[in-house]
Amino acid sequence: MDCKIGVRTYLEEELAKAKEKTKLRKDMYEKMIQIDPKAPTEEEHRSKGVTKPRYMIWRETISSTATLGFRIDGVKKADGTSSKDFKTTKTREQILEEFGEFTKGFPNSVPRYLERLKSIRETLMDSHFFKTHELIGSSLLFVHDKRRASIWMIDFAKTVPVPENLSIDHNSMWIVGNHEDGYLIGLNNLISIFESLLNKDDNGNIDKCDKCCSGVCSNKSNVRQDSLET
Repeated sequence: MDCKIGVRTYLEEELAKAKEKTKLRKDMYEKMIQIDPKAPTEEEHRSKGVTKPRYMIWRETISSTATLGFRIDGVKKADGTSSKDFKTTKTREQILEEFGEFTKGFPNSVPRYLERLKSIRETLMDSHFFKTHELIGSSLLFVHDKRRASIWMIDFAKTVPVPENLSIDHNSMWIVGNHEDGYLIGLNNLISIFESLLNKDDNGNIDKCDKCCSGVCSNKSNVRQDSLET
């Protein structure tokens, strides 16, 4: 499973350039109405076009990117089937269902994924590189089999230094100009979701509260750090 992390998948520079050329785009209007015919305004319907900045911002709101700080980008299952149809997978309940289906038949993967997520968070919090860069369009890659499960950080094409006069915490709301990417928002929500998956009741129902899972990360000596090394 590939999960795109952060509250946006475009650089601020990309948005700024798009705003310089605010012509109406019919192709983006068509993409918008294919997903949600009610998304365009009355004026956009009349002109049958939307601007690129409008489309870029709207695109993040239809998935869990804007609300949970990550989205599922693609899944390949053990039987070889794959899917990338997650454009409108938005709510926590929908995400829980998808992760439950992804880990179905591999019960040992859930605690291992949770351990790995917490280890990644701990490593990032101590990383100078993380404190001085925004990670846009980066993913976490979840991989498991019958015996093992791990997560790797991938896709760094849009990882760039923040301006020298700014500092970011990766956990604050993004406002144009502050360069926050929401990486920790997504990571914390993923941890919460896997805690819920781990706390299933005897009937297999998912506990949807945000209880902490005590003892899951008691042994970190075997957690791989290779995906975070530079």
